[in-house]
Amino acid sequence: MKPLKLYWNFARPFTLVPPMIGIFSGSLIGYGASRAPFQILHVALAVAAAGVLNAASNGVNQICDLENDRVNKPHRPLPSGQMTLTAAWVFVVLTYILALALVAFVNVQTFVIYFIAALSTLAYSVPPIRLKRHPVGSNLIIALIRGALLKVAGWAAVATVLTSIEPWYIGSIYFVFLLGATTTKDFADIEGDRAAGCITLPVKYGATWSARAISPAFIVPWLMLPLGLYLKILTGNPIGIIVLCVVMLLWGSYVIYLINADPHRLVTEGENHPAWHHMYLMMMVGRLGLAGAYLLSH
Repeated sequence: MKPLKLYWNFARPFTLVPPMIGIFSGSLIGYGASRAPFQILHVALAVAAAGVLNAASNGVNQICDLENDRVNKPHRPLPSGQMTLTAAWVFVVLTYILALALVAFVNVQTFVIYFIAALSTLAYSVPPIRLKRHPVGSNLIIALIRGALLKVAGWAAVATVLTSIEPWYIGSIYFVFLLGATTTKDFADIEGDRAAGCITLPVKYGATWSARAISPAFIVPWLMLPLGLYLKILTGNPIGIIVLCVVMLLWGSYVIYLINADPHRLVTEGENHPAWHHMYLMMMVGRLGLAGAYLLSH
């Protein structure tokens, strides 16, 4: 395989899109709420840095998951022998440096959030901390990085996040969603995770219990939208926010049905299971939909 294509596959490009959308939508929300000038260059740098940082995170995760992937995903560059560990580490170090360098040109608040996110990705994958080995710790750290901090960082690229609870409340909505929804990726990896000592929810409690346990995550975060309006925390267009709430509640209910109708399909089908795709789509629609509601209020 040609080197560029090999590194591209190692970066797992499909997973780079959601964090970039998360930052972009967060910046639109910050713009709509604060009326601050929308600095296109700053937003572009933050969006690009999100993709690069996620590539770095994917890389270090694959290095530390080599034992798991020999069972779960033997076709990936490292377990298949197409890439050496040295080459993988070079890629990881350079992408971490590049991501932080890009966001250093935005502002201090955004840089600090990205730095915390970078450290968190290392805590997730790298021993001795390796939170991936813990069923609660792994979900918490992913929800923090890819849920809460993304929205706050996107807002910070446009306006300060230190004078209002609003960006943090919005981040908490996506934190709650990913706290459960992120487990959909773990069902297909039970065999390899168990062998490598990564005790995910499906490994510890089985498919049926885990599917039921994560179901509230597809409903509760969207109920936080009208609650935020009631508490006068959210300042986006009320009609747009309520419409988004209804759409996401109906969608979430359908996903709950899919994952509980036959939980063992999540184990056998993995990333081909519809629920896994719905999780990604819900995340992106939820983010862009809320951004739209805030732009309507501008």
